[in-house]
Amino acid sequence: MATTKPHGPASYFPSIEAKYGRPVDEWFAALTTSGLTGHKDLVNWLKTEHELGHGHATALVQFHLNPGKWER
Repeated sequence: MATTKPHGPASYFPSIEAKYGRPVDEWFAALTTSGLTGHKDLVNWLKTEHELGHGHATALVQFHLNPGKWER
């Protein structure tokens, strides 16, 4: 049985977990409790408060704001 590779933002999740040492579910919880709701505000928060790169921050925020759009 062949497994399919994730597409879209989920394709970044393995490298996010490896680089920052936290599972993506922890990042999603942090986004939820941040009190922020807008895409740009959330991306900037991840970049400034947690020192994530722009691409990684954007992938997490896109997935967080659009649950169910992409497979994990």
